[in-house]
Amino acid sequence: MALPAQSPTVSVVPDIEYGPPPELRFRRRLRLRRTAAELWAARELVRALAERDLRARYKQAVLGFAWAVMTPLLLMVVFTLVFNKAVKIDTSPTPYALFTYVGLITWQFFSNTMNQGALSLSANLSLLNKVYCPREVFPLATMLVAAVDMLIALGVMGVLFAVFWFPPAGTFYLALPLLLIQIAFTYGVALVLSVSVVYLRDIRHLLPIITQMGVFATPVAYPLDKIPHRLQEVYVGFNPLAAVIEGYRKAVLYGEYPDMRLSLIAAGGALVVLVGGYVFFKKLETGIADVA
Repeated sequence: MALPAQSPTVSVVPDIEYGPPPELRFRRRLRLRRTAAELWAARELVRALAERDLRARYKQAVLGFAWAVMTPLLLMVVFTLVFNKAVKIDTSPTPYALFTYVGLITWQFFSNTMNQGALSLSANLSLLNKVYCPREVFPLATMLVAAVDMLIALGVMGVLFAVFWFPPAGTFYLALPLLLIQIAFTYGVALVLSVSVVYLRDIRHLLPIITQMGVFATPVAYPLDKIPHRLQEVYVGFNPLAAVIEGYRKAVLYGEYPDMRLSLIAAGGALVVLVGGYVFFKKLETGIADVA
């Protein structure tokens, strides 16, 4: 007797969608105009944070704001007495002390912003969890504090010009465009480090090492010409401060125009760091409260 034919078994798997539907998923879109408007609206907060940090740093300090120039002055003396004597760097007609001081105040601005900016978010977690504000104001405030220190150091440089009877060159105004490169690169690095420290606290222990190595990897105590010419473009692209310091020296000390080619490469490198650092910061910003 023939058995009735059986229809093949069809396995029906329900269409299960994991997570919220696409129309309810959060997609963050970065809008430059909106971000700039938020930063401008938070300008009073930036000023208040910078003022708080300045007061905390120099409160009950005997020397007060003189500490802002102690580091570059002491390093200038060390480089002049030890480094210059050993390596025999020719900076004529500019005194070597002035030559290295220009590099030191530029490096101090970067290193202070990098070290303090890296801890700016983790040190203000209580404020971050209570008040809404653009998170990038915290590393921006640390850069403003470093700018105050740099202005004080520039005042001391005026005294050094008088001590060495060496007036600044008439082309000093050419250094102003280089300042924009310096600010862009420094702020980009601060953005990356500030949000990275929240997720990986070990980075804070690397910062002193980076600072110590960076002052010798950057032409602070020596001219950019010590770097092989075929490597200068790559070197400046990765370290825009090299072209900035060299341009400052040419404009302020030697009365020459900064190298346009190296300056443009440095500007491109700084722009990449700034834009990339901002995107990186914004991508990780939403998880700061959860991780902290």
